[in-house]
Amino acid sequence: MDALLSKAVATPRALSREELVRLLEWPDVQELFAAAYEVKRREVGCVVALRGLVECGNVCAKDCLYCGIRKGNQNVRRYRMEADEIVRRAEVARDAGYGNVVLQSGEIESEENTAFIESVLVGIHERCGENFGVTLSLGEQTDGTYRRWREAGAHRYLLRIETSNPQLYARLHPDGHSWSRRRECLHSLRRNGYQVGSGVMCGLPWQTVQDLAADIEFFAAEDLDMIGMGPYIPHRDTPLGADAEWTRQVAAERLELGLRMIAVTRLHLHDVNIAASTALQALAPDGRERGLLAGANVIMPNVTDVKYRSGYRLYEGKPVDDENSFGSRDALERSISAIGEGIVWNGRGDSPHWRGR
Repeated sequence: MDALLSKAVATPRALSREELVRLLEWPDVQELFAAAYEVKRREVGCVVALRGLVECGNVCAKDCLYCGIRKGNQNVRRYRMEADEIVRRAEVARDAGYGNVVLQSGEIESEENTAFIESVLVGIHERCGENFGVTLSLGEQTDGTYRRWREAGAHRYLLRIETSNPQLYARLHPDGHSWSRRRECLHSLRRNGYQVGSGVMCGLPWQTVQDLAADIEFFAAEDLDMIGMGPYIPHRDTPLGADAEWTRQVAAERLELGLRMIAVTRLHLHDVNIAASTALQALAPDGRERGLLAGANVIMPNVTDVKYRSGYRLYEGKPVDDENSFGSRDALERSISAIGEGIVWNGRGDSPHWRGR
């Protein structure tokens, strides 16, 4: 094995910015993936943690220039699930053996929304048990809101920074969106006792390989427990995606870039949880399985009621199939088994990095 790959496999968090760039541009991509998989096998095992994803609502106060449910998109049919509906979907995930649920929605900051999510968390705790894992992905909130949700039973929180470059962040968001505030929210989550996750989009306009290397350094500097990132896929009803070039070649390049980011993140951070995102599946039918072979160890099957799926299209081509049907679950288990991986059934799948802390 090349000396740089050997160094990355042997020693966590030992790579310089220049070395991260070299790995992101590694000429033999299969060699890169094999090295990352060796670290994954050693640090987290050849097993996959499943998290049932519930897309609770698509009402959003943010107007991010790349997102299909941005406030300014008038072509979206807005919805918000009732509290009992959300709790029932958590029970569906539990009954499927996932052991975890992820509650995701557009970003809303209000006392009414804080109390609503609080009631949902209490309901999940009562009906699914205290050992059932709950991850929130509900955007920027106050320190007090994060504390209330943690006390109500949330275990993890995913807040994607989208890019660690504040100047690039400003080009992707209109006035009123603050990179500094988003980073401070990550610090608030840590203070309140969450397992903290973040992530970025890969292949954004104006983004360089230096930016991506800096993103991985950001993950290390913030001491994150889990990483959720994926290829940038344009949405035609957004300012950033309206005129974006999208060909088969672009899609293939974006997929490979997303897989490279998973591999190099694994090689640098070693023991964190890394998700194989749905965006990978949108670019290739076996995209999530390829993500696992590149170093990811988490998959989030969508357990949202199918009647809501079409309203939560963050990007074009997002799958809307019922992934919780018995046939889909069996197919997922077969596809994971076919690449030599097992599934963590009925377990929270906490990050080894978090347990070590």
